[in-house]
Amino acid sequence: MQRSLDRIRKLTLAEVAFRSRQEASKIIERVRPAPGRARTPDALFKRQAPELADTAAAADRFRAESAARFFAGATEREVLATFEARLPEGRRSLATSADAICRRRFDLLGYHDLSFGNPIDWHFDPIANRHAPLIHWSQIDALNPAMVGDSKVIWELNRHQWLVTLAQAYRLIGQERYVHTAGELIDAWAGANPRGLGVNWTSSLEVSYRLISWCWTLVLLRDTRVFSGKRFAELVAGVWEHASHIERYLSYYYSPNTHLTGEALGLFYAGVLFPEFRDAERWRTLGSRILIEESRRQILPDGVYVEQASYYHRYTIEIYLHFLILADRNRIEVPDEVRERVSRMADYLLAISRADGSAPDIGDADGGAVMPFTRRRPDDCRGLFATAAVVLNRPDLAWVAAGFAPEVWWLLGRDGIARFEAIAPAPPEPPASKLFPRGGYAVMRSGWDRDALHLINDVGPLGCTVSGAHGHADLLSIQCSAYGEEYLVDAGTYSYTTEPEWRSFFRGTQAHSTVMIDGQGQAEPAGPFSWHTRPSARVREWRSSEAFDLVDADHDGYARLADPVTHRRRILFVKPRYWIIVDDLSGAAEHEIDVRFQFASRPVITGQGNWIWAPGRQSGLWLGAFASVPLTCAVRQGDQAPIEGWRSTEYGRRRPAPVVIYSTRARLPQRIVSVLMPVMQLTTVSPEVEVMQDERGLTGLVFTATGETIRFDDQTLTVEASPCAAS
Repeated sequence: MQRSLDRIRKLTLAEVAFRSRQEASKIIERVRPAPGRARTPDALFKRQAPELADTAAAADRFRAESAARFFAGATEREVLATFEARLPEGRRSLATSADAICRRRFDLLGYHDLSFGNPIDWHFDPIANRHAPLIHWSQIDALNPAMVGDSKVIWELNRHQWLVTLAQAYRLIGQERYVHTAGELIDAWAGANPRGLGVNWTSSLEVSYRLISWCWTLVLLRDTRVFSGKRFAELVAGVWEHASHIERYLSYYYSPNTHLTGEALGLFYAGVLFPEFRDAERWRTLGSRILIEESRRQILPDGVYVEQASYYHRYTIEIYLHFLILADRNRIEVPDEVRERVSRMADYLLAISRADGSAPDIGDADGGAVMPFTRRRPDDCRGLFATAAVVLNRPDLAWVAAGFAPEVWWLLGRDGIARFEAIAPAPPEPPASKLFPRGGYAVMRSGWDRDALHLINDVGPLGCTVSGAHGHADLLSIQCSAYGEEYLVDAGTYSYTTEPEWRSFFRGTQAHSTVMIDGQGQAEPAGPFSWHTRPSARVREWRSSEAFDLVDADHDGYARLADPVTHRRRILFVKPRYWIIVDDLSGAAEHEIDVRFQFASRPVITGQGNWIWAPGRQSGLWLGAFASVPLTCAVRQGDQAPIEGWRSTEYGRRRPAPVVIYSTRARLPQRIVSVLMPVMQLTTVSPEVEVMQDERGLTGLVFTATGETIRFDDQTLTVEASPCAAS
């Protein structure tokens, strides 16, 4: 109640006015049809676009003029030869997907071969076996699983991106059944989803992505008889209905993140592709203005996306690449600052990505995309890097893309291919290790080769300042990969609404490689997309040289305890070999301490002296922890009471993955020191380490095989008897 009152007090007059207009619109729609609903396209065109009233002439004009206004790859003729020459597997993959869609089977998010019935029930979640009601959208709580199941699953079907798959497959293969299936399904959808009724109108972002899919479908199939005449008119009228709904219910205050920018992109699409509508110029201008303004707010100065979630970071780059390409095609000026911010976003994504072009999960990830032109793993960023390399003229992005990608063709056409092939790929310039101070990430890496060592340390806040919706309680957590293999990971997302206990686990501290105190997380969830409190971390020091990297940070997540505890974590990267992690916990009382390390789904083996061995394909990782008090070491995997040891790499899917927990109960202050040592060979011989301590606790580690000594106190970390020197 108090939180609600505080929120009301913070409302501005502009927000009150905007929300009031939206609420008034909802009430009016519930008592009488919204403008355009239940009217024929002819009636709409007479009022909104007289040029479209003659459907045959309008379709001819669209075929002739859309090519100049839309993405080059959707309009150029030499598609088949391009794909046969460069991407034969991509053509076969599209055919496989299109054939499944013709059988009414869908791969969505982490789910495969889903059936929504035949005929399709567009309001059905087959995972939860739940039908959403066909009532006015404002009366539906899309986050209530008892009412709708998992709205994310229903929405993904109703984005209609599979329509574009059918259209792509037709362009590549030429089978008429792909076009007829697309026509049949779009007719069925229109009959089952009157404007404003049902769950598929509850999110303006979902409405926008459906509009974008329709635009692509209309352009790709503009020469077919199936998408001419009445169906052409109805789809174009549907674009107007969708754009009008988006404009009326923009997420300025409800969800001012990728929802708002994705909605703005939909308006920009509609305004550019259908200038005949009297509203088109306003949509185009509004969409452009929002995207420009939000680039200043949502993209931090160091290039990190404000929601602290790597997947939504990638989403945002994709939104802006579509915007920049479409604006350029239509000679619409976009300030240089937008391109510069997108380039900084690419810098950050490049820094956290592995050498194979895959990006680790940080925060929430749902597997969606503005337009998935080809099948990719959710963590595969190569298509994004390839497109950005052309748009931003970046050799380093072309290098990590590692070759031509179908996204370049579909978005940029033959000219895009030529521009990509003209770029001389080159590894990113040094330094490889970087701090992103505003976003709150320290990246330590030995280089850009495939065998590089790579660690990410989260030293920023929990989510963005607005809600923290997609952020995780992962302060000071780490992720680590080495020799082309991932070892320590973020556990992922799994799902948003249908299983609250699993949602709490995957976004909670227990699913991340950091420290837990007294069995509590750093923050308490308040529903699937909010938190009771949102702690933050601060960087005390960052240093980087050819010999070592050092990051020193702390956070206030446990300040709420009866005996407040501060967690300070220092990480020293002794290049290019291993990391030392020093966790200092300050307080006055006795506490339970868990230092957690969440592994990818791989075997881990308990060795002597609290050492853990995680073998890979041809390499491995040694993990050890040391303290002046006894530590117990436990490996948990696939537990459900309590939930421990799981990973989700795709939305809706989870599998066991080991978590290693070093535990003790002791009076604070305490220091626990961990060693992460990747090795290039498979071995069962753990590193030999001697512990140095005095009456204050741990003061150092000695690696007996090399004589290397790491000393630490409250002020410094020092490396002695090695080529490295830090102080």
